[in-house]
Amino acid sequence: MRSQTRSIVLCIVATVIATAGAREEALDNLLSERGSPEALEAAIVAARKAGIGELGILEARFLFHVDRREDAAIAALAPEFLKRRDSFLVEDSEIFATREDFLAVTEYVQALAALERNDRDAFKTHITEAFWLSPRQGAAFAPHIDRLRLADAMREVRIDFTIRLASLNGGDPVTLESFNSEAPATLLHFWSPWSRECEVTMPDFFATAIELAKHNVAVVSILPEQSEDVRNDARELIAPLGPAPPGQWLVDRPKDPLSRKLRVQSVPTMVLLDRAGAVMFNGHPADEALWAAIESAAPEAARPASPDAGKH
Repeated sequence: MRSQTRSIVLCIVATVIATAGAREEALDNLLSERGSPEALEAAIVAARKAGIGELGILEARFLFHVDRREDAAIAALAPEFLKRRDSFLVEDSEIFATREDFLAVTEYVQALAALERNDRDAFKTHITEAFWLSPRQGAAFAPHIDRLRLADAMREVRIDFTIRLASLNGGDPVTLESFNSEAPATLLHFWSPWSRECEVTMPDFFATAIELAKHNVAVVSILPEQSEDVRNDARELIAPLGPAPPGQWLVDRPKDPLSRKLRVQSVPTMVLLDRAGAVMFNGHPADEALWAAIESAAPEAARPASPDAGKH
């Protein structure tokens, strides 16, 4: 009898351990998924089967869109966060250590929703409260403030297409208007061969440049640094493209550089200019607003699939 009881207990313990192991695996897959929306939904289905609660699934959706820089999708989560604001319990959360952290993210999501409505006052109110509730998450909140201030500054900027920039491969300096006079827009790509991100994302940029060329959008890659070492490394990085890489490859001027005028603080940075030299977009290549701006200038242009898609 004792042996039978012991066997039942061991069976129950093994089942509990297996269930816990399955739950942890499903949770890990859910919180780490950064592929396609379809992959996320598949991870959510598996998580629900493993007993992951809806709060954990909401948190996973939030992390997914944050890492993919999908601000509109983050803003769309605002109603779900607000619904859980009063009933939130730390013990139910999979990622938050304190109630204040959850409330800060709730304010942050509302701030992005305010930006989607172009309600600047509401944005400032919510983002300020987010900082107050969780200063240690400030690094996540600050870029949106920087972007808003950058957009304000760019409203007054006009780029003179007659300025001359040196070619990366030598020869006489050229003007931007020499190859964009008929273009509906001009995309400036600020980059550096010394940036790991620029190197890794270069295939995506090439695909974009080729697509835009089909629709007469001028593409200009600009090296902010002028040293010969960085020029040599830049030429080496694009050498595999052959003698005619997509777009134009130039070097910024040392006096009154475009990078300073456009407040380029890091690379890669994309700046889309209209035919008058006004700024339509200024920011990171992964920002979904970039293609919204491109499509407003060239409606038939379509965002190309990443060259790495389907390799994994």
